[in-house]
Formats: sequence, structure tokens, C-alpha cells
Amino acid sequence: MVVACALIDADNRVLIAQRPEGKQLAGLWEFPGGKFEPGERPEEALIRELREELGIVTQEGCLAPLTFASHAYESFHLLMPLYICRRWEGTVTSKEGQALKWVRANKLRDYPMPPADIPLIPPLVDLLM
Repeated sequence: MVVACALIDADNRVLIAQRPEGKQLAGLWEFPGGKFEPGERPEEALIRELREELGIVTQEGCLAPLTFASHAYESFHLLMPLYICRRWEGTVTSKEGQALKWVRANKLRDYPMPPADIPLIPPLVDLLM
């Protein structure tokens, strides 16, 4: 299972990250997050992934579930909850060489995304517009 986060800054922009070359779906834009490790709850996995990928620290109380995606890829089925986070410590930094952009919710469709991320956009637009 995978978990994702819509980091929202003070200007109501959402952070997206570009999948680096060499990874599956390279070049596509996605919400930060990643896979669970054995025994992790979604919130724990997300806190760990945000620290590893972006160098920021957040708390469980700062994560609010918004929606989820259920998508059948060719070789596996993905169930991915999306959390909202507006509070964190540190400066968002690319720790894994991925490009990062802060984008208005109504502009997210301008960036090519993996099929599983696309259904997450309308709830974000509804929340932020």
C-alpha cells in the first residue's frame, strides 16, 4: 500500500514532485509520499516519507485524510489515501533529486500525473478553490 500527501502552503498552493529518471512512471508529477514499511500505519509512513523525500517534519495531528485513490495498474492494484498537511517544520527541499513545484489546485491538471493521482485532484480543487 502507498500513502500520499497534499502539502498546502500559506498561499493555498499544493506541492507536487516529478518522478526521477530510472523510476517507474519517470517524468510524471505526483503528490509526495510512498510505500508503507512492515507494521507502519499510513500516518507513520507519511511522516517518514516526508522527512526522507523533503526534509520536513510533521506530526500525526497535522495530517487530515481527504480522499483516496483506487487504481488497477497492469501488474498490481493500488489503494492510496491522500492526506492534507498545512503545518510542518523545516524547509521543503528535494532530497532525492526530484523536481518540486508549488501549484494552484486548479492548475494541477496542467501537469502529467500517474493515473492513480488524477482522481485526487477534484477533492483538492473543491477544498482550496
